[in-house]
Amino acid sequence: SDPTRLMPHQVIGEVCSQCGPEAVYVTDVGQHQMWAAQFFPTEQPRHFLTSGGLGTMGFGLPAALGAKVGEPDKTVLLITGDGSILMNCQEFTTLPTYGIQVKTIVLRNGQLGMVRQLQGLFRGGRYSQTKLIRKPSMAKIAEAMGIPSRSISRPEELAAGLEFLFGSEGSALLEITIPEDERVYPMVPGSKGLDQMILGPEEK
Repeated sequence: SDPTRLMPHQVIGEVCSQCGPEAVYVTDVGQHQMWAAQFFPTEQPRHFLTSGGLGTMGFGLPAALGAKVGEPDKTVLLITGDGSILMNCQEFTTLPTYGIQVKTIVLRNGQLGMVRQLQGLFRGGRYSQTKLIRKPSMAKIAEAMGIPSRSISRPEELAAGLEFLFGSEGSALLEITIPEDERVYPMVPGSKGLDQMILGPEEK
């Protein structure tokens, strides 16, 4: 853990403490999905919506939109990555068009993090087509579509960032830069059993 950088578990832990167990949490697919599954304290059925292992990047925003229509009195929080959200970001225009309130957190590491992690662990670091070269700012894209947005990258900015996110009327987005090299552990390699999971960076 690096005290100068915002870490995924730090972000998710603080979000959970503010939203509580009554909120509906939605994810896309990737590292952020794994961190969310690990750190969100899901206490009730139908409060953690994710597509499982189907690899459906882009699932999150439409799912969150539908969750809010189905549960208009609950806080709906989408946690996504800068790779996944590009798959369906046009739906940000749907939210203000129909007055649907979804709070979005984008964990931005400039890459397709889960695929890059697999390439690093099992393909000898031969990275291919996983780095988002242009690193588009989803905060700017969402702002252009009518969603109030902010970007943060330092731990001391987190409190104010979340205050903006949850204090904004209607939908809002907070883009949070996290380290490029942060990986998800433990993890189970493809086609392996639970007794063969990788517990940390010292194992391969």
